[in-house]
Amino acid sequence: MSEIGSSSAYMDDSASFESFQLDPRLLQAIKYHGFEKPTLIQSSAIPLALEQKRDVIAKAATGSGKTLAYLIPVIQTILQFKQTQPGESAGPKTLGIILVPTRELAQQVQNVLTKLVLYCSKDVHTLNLSSQLADNVLTSLLLDGPEVLISTPSRLLKVLETKSNVLAMEDLKFLVIDEVDLVLTFGYQEDLNQISGYLPLKKNLQTFLMSATLNEDIQDLKTRFCRSPAILKLNEEEISKDQSKLLQYYVKVSEFDKFLLCYVIFKLGLIKGKTLIFVNNIDRGYRLKLVLEQFGIRSCILNSELPANSRQHIVEEFNKNVYQLLIATDDTEYIREEEEEEEEQKISDTESSEQTASNTSANETKKSGSRVKKDRDYGVSRGVDFQNVACVLNFDLPTTAKSYVHRIGRTARAGKSGAAISFVVPLKEFGKHKPSMCTTAKRDEKILSRIIKQQSKLGFEILPYSFDLKQVEGFRYRMEDGFRAVTQVAVREARVKELKQEILTSDKLKRHFEENPQDLQSLRHDKELHPARVQQHLKRVPDYLLPEAARQDKKKIGFVPFHTAKSLKRKNKVYKKGNKRGGKSDPLKNFK
Repeated sequence: MSEIGSSSAYMDDSASFESFQLDPRLLQAIKYHGFEKPTLIQSSAIPLALEQKRDVIAKAATGSGKTLAYLIPVIQTILQFKQTQPGESAGPKTLGIILVPTRELAQQVQNVLTKLVLYCSKDVHTLNLSSQLADNVLTSLLLDGPEVLISTPSRLLKVLETKSNVLAMEDLKFLVIDEVDLVLTFGYQEDLNQISGYLPLKKNLQTFLMSATLNEDIQDLKTRFCRSPAILKLNEEEISKDQSKLLQYYVKVSEFDKFLLCYVIFKLGLIKGKTLIFVNNIDRGYRLKLVLEQFGIRSCILNSELPANSRQHIVEEFNKNVYQLLIATDDTEYIREEEEEEEEQKISDTESSEQTASNTSANETKKSGSRVKKDRDYGVSRGVDFQNVACVLNFDLPTTAKSYVHRIGRTARAGKSGAAISFVVPLKEFGKHKPSMCTTAKRDEKILSRIIKQQSKLGFEILPYSFDLKQVEGFRYRMEDGFRAVTQVAVREARVKELKQEILTSDKLKRHFEENPQDLQSLRHDKELHPARVQQHLKRVPDYLLPEAARQDKKKIGFVPFHTAKSLKRKNKVYKKGNKRGGKSDPLKNFK
């Protein structure tokens, strides 16, 4: 969603922002933040919205500039309304509502909107309803009459039902539903139906429906919210040129060897740049983090049970290159494709019912009495703006081909190159190593065949990749040693410990961080969680395990410390002075 880095493939050289006759303050903010030329979707949608006052249904890929395509008309319309309705009639009123599927996307839209109203913030006030606000604070902010509300459908509906007396929408000018396909996939159809009852008449309301795909499901929303909409589709050939910079590989591997290959890949630095690792459940994420920690490889966790403030901060720090390795739990997979559902019915009624339960799990989460409360408005594979990701590693293969597309879409964005690697467990290897087993791996080969078929239709190829097992095998006994220390009890304890830490940080320190934003730099999310048995010797790789090329050039591999460079230097000085402080010496240094 980062339009600043929109690929040149989406740019429209024949247009300019000046040609849209925008308010000078809005135009100044656009130029200040580096938006030089409009993209294809922007040059098409903005005139339709501002000059012809048409409703717009737009299909465009991630990174093509969809967010600015609707935010610029929203802001321009509000500024024009303020100029034509001076005095009290132009006082605090809600004039625009932007609905998104996840909290993370709501915050990102808020960030872009804040940039655009830099020079007109007195006339355009915004409020993100999806941010966790106390009830009395929310009431106070709504009474101020923010011109633009950003929210998930469920959160907006709750506010409309409980605070309709302080939220007046009779003058509403704009309704935007971003990522429409995902909004419907997440089960928000009923929420949208109820929200429509609170909206003013269609003739006074201009609607934007933005999506990466257009299908039959959108027809009901089109009928309910739009009147004679213009339907825009970005040039598919230009999209293909941009996506061709993504290299895709799959690796057929046993369940335990997933952990072994991760150890080798990240310890030997086989992937340069930031990596986003997807796992299929929360426990898997913590197990992988603890296993990598055994070898001095640090990472941070992102999942639905962490507080929203922590999730937002983790994404921001990852984008700032504070973390190089992020393990994301994509446990909100409600996406089902029609052809897949048909095939599932042919396989067995049991599997079909299980997938149906998966589709409705978002609604059931609120009702169920499960031990861990997950955030219905959470989403990782879609919506979250991960920047400059060099590689997406599907540690666990997604459960649908469509989910695969959303995951790999986190890399090779905005004209940059990237790679996607997927671990695939052959059916004959499934269940052989119980501690490392993931139940979804049973269908890996079937999902892989669908992914290959899907990508070939789009003109892309997924290539098999084989590691040199002779070089990898030498690391196996160390992985077995490290893996044994990460018991199920250790995983549960680590999960509870991190959740407690993040809740404390989120609730107790939220106001402090708002007043002292510089203190956020000292807040880290990739601290050691420590399994029951910590083995320091595993963090170093002996020379005899390295490939010959790495032995000759030792700069190619190094210890990944949990400590700062300064603290590491102080420790080394202590060892060189004969350990005068009385601490333990390092026996491994005597074996050279």
